[in-house]
Amino acid sequence: MSAEDLERYEAEMELALYREYRDVVGIFTYVVETDRRFYLCNAVDVKVRSETGDAYFEVTMTDAWVWDIYRPARFAKNVKVLTFKDVNVEELATSDFEPPKV
Repeated sequence: MSAEDLERYEAEMELALYREYRDVVGIFTYVVETDRRFYLCNAVDVKVRSETGDAYFEVTMTDAWVWDIYRPARFAKNVKVLTFKDVNVEELATSDFEPPKV
């Protein structure tokens, strides 16, 4: 496999992942960004821990979708992330416009 073939494959996978994201984003309430991943979820709890002196975040999510091109199953019932880096949680805006169901 050439470098060009690999780049083309990764570009196709990234486009497929974006399309999947676009299709599922409407069923989630929160967007969670950590230093390693991007998640969509319906429930999130962030706790600051400092048992060893260094502070870290414990992020627990329910009904999550993970933005990861190499992950075969992106939906997860429960996710727990421990990180020393920043965590960003945003509530998705609900739209007054609902597209017609086909």
